Amino acid sequence: MNVAYAGILGLLLGSIPFGLILTQAAGLGDIRAIGSGNIGATNVLRTGNKKLAAATLALDFLKGAVAVWIAHAVFGTETAGFAAIGAVLGHCHPPWLAFRGGKGVATALGVFLALAWPVFVAAGLTWLTMAKISRISSASALTGMAVAALVALLWGGWPLFWPVALIVIYVFIRHHANIRRLLAGTEPRIGQGK
Repeated sequence: MNVAYAGILGLLLGSIPFGLILTQAAGLGDIRAIGSGNIGATNVLRTGNKKLAAATLALDFLKGAVAVWIAHAVFGTETAGFAAIGAVLGHCHPPWLAFRGGKGVATALGVFLALAWPVFVAAGLTWLTMAKISRISSASALTGMAVAALVALLWGGWPLFWPVALIVIYVFIRHHANIRRLLAGTEPRIGQGK
C-alpha cells in the first residue's frame, strides 16, 4: 500500500500547474493559448517574461524533488521511485487541466536530485551545455535525459535505473513532435516558435 500512496502523493504534487498559475497571476492570460500550449517553463518563456519562466522552472523542479523526499521519509526508501514516476506523470497529465500538462523535463530533474544527486548533476550539466551550444531546448533536454539514464545505471544499478529509465522513456515519448522536427531540421531555437 505504501507504494500506491507514494505514487498518489507524487501524482498530486506533480499535477500543480505552476506555469499556468504564475502566468495568470501575472496577467498574461492562459499559457495554453500560446506557443506549444504546454504549461512548462519553455512555453512560459515565450511570453517574453524570463523571470516568470525561471520561477516556473524552479517550482516544477521543486515539486518533483519534494514528492520524492516526502515519500522517502514517510513511506520508506523503496517507495521513492514510485513517487518520482507519479510526479512526472502528474506534471504531464494534471487531472485539473483535462490531463494536458507539460513535457516533464524540469520535474524529472527534480526527482533525479531527490533520487540521486549525481544523476541530477550529470543531466543538468548536459542540458545546460547543450542549450548553450545548440540553443535548442528539446535537444538539450533529451540529451540530458539520456545521460541521466546512463549515470543512474552506473551509479546505482537496477534500483536507481528502473525509475529513471521509465521517466526518461516517457519524457522522450512526450517529445515525439520535437524529435520529428529535430530530424527534419525545423525545430525552433530557444525563445522562438513551438
